[in-house]
Amino acid sequence: MNLSRRNLLLGSGLAALGAGALSACSTSSTSGGSGGGGDAGDGTALWYWAGGLSDDVVAAARTQFPDASITPSVVGGDFKQKLQTTLTGGSFIPQITGVKGEDMPFFRTVADKFTDLNTLGAQDIASSQLAWKWAEAQTPDGEQLGFPIDIGPTAMFYRADILAQAGLPTDPAALAAATSTWDAFYALGQELHAKVPASFPVGQLSTVFQIVIGQISQRFVSQDGAFVGDSDEMKQAWDTAVKAQTLGLNANASQDANAALASGAIAIEMGAAWHALDLKDAAPDTSGQWRVTDNPVKPTNFGGSFLTIPAATEDKEAAFEIVKWILGTDNQAQAYTDASIFPADPAAWELPALTGGDEFFGGQKTIDVFGPAGQQVPEQYVAASDSAVSTAYLNELTNVETAGKNPDQAWEDAVAAAKDIAKRQGVK
Repeated sequence: MNLSRRNLLLGSGLAALGAGALSACSTSSTSGGSGGGGDAGDGTALWYWAGGLSDDVVAAARTQFPDASITPSVVGGDFKQKLQTTLTGGSFIPQITGVKGEDMPFFRTVADKFTDLNTLGAQDIASSQLAWKWAEAQTPDGEQLGFPIDIGPTAMFYRADILAQAGLPTDPAALAAATSTWDAFYALGQELHAKVPASFPVGQLSTVFQIVIGQISQRFVSQDGAFVGDSDEMKQAWDTAVKAQTLGLNANASQDANAALASGAIAIEMGAAWHALDLKDAAPDTSGQWRVTDNPVKPTNFGGSFLTIPAATEDKEAAFEIVKWILGTDNQAQAYTDASIFPADPAAWELPALTGGDEFFGGQKTIDVFGPAGQQVPEQYVAASDSAVSTAYLNELTNVETAGKNPDQAWEDAVAAAKDIAKRQGVK
């Protein structure tokens, strides 16, 4: 499984990756109140998960709105299940709650449990924001259920020292030009592995598959509810991923990504902006040797969550003022400093917290890559069943990677299993 401080890439399914979701890490700790939130008389209960918001910004919000009696709760365990249970039960509903991006497709199906933020003025804010991100929390009839917390624009992290050893481009712009297509990426990967046999351009197949899925026109289930996980472009995505295995360019590091990153076995790693923290945690001794550049073809998005206001909240206007303040431009930049939560507000990208050089990346200003990537993420429809259906493909990629299963047979088995799952999920 790929390293992720937010437990995103595999555990939450591909719905968390292409067009939606991040901040999927959670613990059992609570902060400033009970894990169950509170009724209307208890003040303003705020639910989120560890790493979902900056704790310092939340603490500042309590001072900023003293009359609101904000009671924050860092809710551990299965956040979606706990939120779903309290919304269904109708008691101990928080006045403000986070919703993880991978869970938003489900909660869109129960939109009546949430407040349409457009009735509170959200559409005026959205006009200066990322349209693709706001669209993830919109119902078909235009209700805005969530205010974006963060996003996860993807790019290609790489070890400049290892590429230099192989005689390959190390300048970000030059490397981006040399890997603008997947064929070009694999050609460069072959040269890298030939020159430095201990290093590979792919850490695991699922990472490539997730990136390519975010680049195609539709995912596993279409907007009209039909299964499309056997489409030609889905097969091409599969073939692009398993090509790393057939060419011998996969480090097969799903079981111990940390060691592979630290040793240099993984010389190129695609991931979201927040993945930089994973690299720093996994391989601190490689500081200064990493750089970042564009993905092949185009950027995608891994993660990004929302703050919402349940329909049961009595003073919705007051709750929305708190949401706007917590997710204001300056506070989003502060959250990046505090917890590497990449801002969903493009205006925050221009603040010093994001525009400075990063020592781990040799002083590179990584916002020069992640900023344009965030603007260029393609909009995708993600069905509520997407996460469940995607599991079949991930399981079969693991079989190819770790058990040597024939990729063509694995594809047939993945599609068959996905169709069965989709049918049980009500997909046509």
